[in-house]
Amino acid sequence: MEPRDESLRRRAAAGAAGFPAVAAEPQGVRRLGVMSSPTDDSLRYAGFLPRLGALVLDFVIFLPLAALLFWASAHDRLFEVYSLVPNTLLGLFYYVYLVRRYGGTPGKLLVGIRIRKLNGEPVGYREALFRYGPDFILGLLLSVALVLPLFRISDTEYESLTFMARAARIVELAPAWYKPLHVVQQIWLWSELIVLLTNRKRRALHDFIAGTVVVQASTARTLSKVAANSA
Repeated sequence: MEPRDESLRRRAAAGAAGFPAVAAEPQGVRRLGVMSSPTDDSLRYAGFLPRLGALVLDFVIFLPLAALLFWASAHDRLFEVYSLVPNTLLGLFYYVYLVRRYGGTPGKLLVGIRIRKLNGEPVGYREALFRYGPDFILGLLLSVALVLPLFRISDTEYESLTFMARAARIVELAPAWYKPLHVVQQIWLWSELIVLLTNRKRRALHDFIAGTVVVQASTARTLSKVAANSA
């Protein structure tokens, strides 16, 4: 008997004995009740341009609020003090809650990319916090450093200065640690860009910290269906 006929005979015998024939499973699909991790071939990573587009869209979304804050701070010396806590909470909502709830910021959702864990699962609060953590800490400390000088400027002086002169005066009165911290922030931002451009999966530094990757929305939907079927 030919080898192929022998193989068919054995498979038929296995079926008759009540054992299902085993077929090759696609990668990322349930195996023995556990979803295997997707391979690089099963994930479509978001490149630099889609991520840049998402960043621009997030910036545009915040523009009306930024314009309102600019106008209010021009008319009230301590408005930046009053808005510090609400702005901090808004940042946490936008970059942590929305990322945890929908898999990305509104900008990412509009562009069609999603944030996922390395194994393809949706991110949780841990990953969202770790991603936003460095920007949050640096931004909050710099904001505090620029708020403190407002208590050392009188209303008369504040209102007499132009926007550029006011900003220069605030930096002049900022704590000594403001400028070094500003340099650290610039190093962080440029490092994010360099790391993103120099690895195949286009992961930025915050992705390495959080254990995440940004993928195309079509990939994220496929992984969600696979996870639902394997539950």
